[in-house]
Amino acid sequence: MGDTRKIKIGIIGGSGFDDPDLFKDPVEKCVSTPFGNPSDILLEGFIKGVPCVILARHGRKHQFQPSDINYRANIWALKTVGCTHILATTATGSLQENYAPGTLVIVDDFIDRTWGRACTFYDRTPGGPKGVCHLPMSPAFCEVTRGALCEAARARGYPCETSGTVVTIQGPRFSSKAESLMHRQWGGHLVNMTTVPEVTLAKEAGLSYAALALVTDYDCWRENEKSVCVSDVLEAFGKNVKKAADVILDAIQILAARSDHSYLDTCQELVSSSIMLKE
Repeated sequence: MGDTRKIKIGIIGGSGFDDPDLFKDPVEKCVSTPFGNPSDILLEGFIKGVPCVILARHGRKHQFQPSDINYRANIWALKTVGCTHILATTATGSLQENYAPGTLVIVDDFIDRTWGRACTFYDRTPGGPKGVCHLPMSPAFCEVTRGALCEAARARGYPCETSGTVVTIQGPRFSSKAESLMHRQWGGHLVNMTTVPEVTLAKEAGLSYAALALVTDYDCWRENEKSVCVSDVLEAFGKNVKKAADVILDAIQILAARSDHSYLDTCQELVSSSIMLKE
């Protein structure tokens, strides 16, 4: 017999998923967590028969800058309502010539250039988990869920890179040219402001997490090209966001059709084996 466990997929990002006909019987749910409130209400429903939950990372009015997002509350809230997976979308700048604007990238690694962000659930917060979690971060993203995104993008024939290292900067400002060149020298392919600590917290929560990046610009490392600006990012994102939404929706069906979900046990077991706790 196949694996009959129920999966539930959280979608973080929100842009491109605001079609009122997308969800069957959508329900708004307010969730509080030991770590505070998430960025917005959760929207629960079914996408082609698969239970899903959408959360706007920055809030539906984009009221939270990257360093002010309550990443812990966002991940904890999705886990609280029963999510087993998270599919995240993110707008990114490109650090490499061949990662052109309009390209989709299924991210497989990260470099953390943030500071001051709460990056673990295991910090003695009342109501939170106990102990200290020394979690391995290689691989950083769930390979099974990444594979579903790759399969979906290939089937659509969309320009797509199936791997890429994203450098997550603090924001809200964009990089200086010297920083952009440094990130290239480090081996970064993309730059954004939100993947960390979202990815690390999802893994610490035992969830299967993968991120689909949409390249909007070339940051500021190229010679004789103007630096990235908000208007250009929004224009590029608006032109290509449907591609990202299509891939996410198709990946949901691919994940739901799998007969083996034992990798979800592996996600949980990794967390359990990483906790140091002295009674």
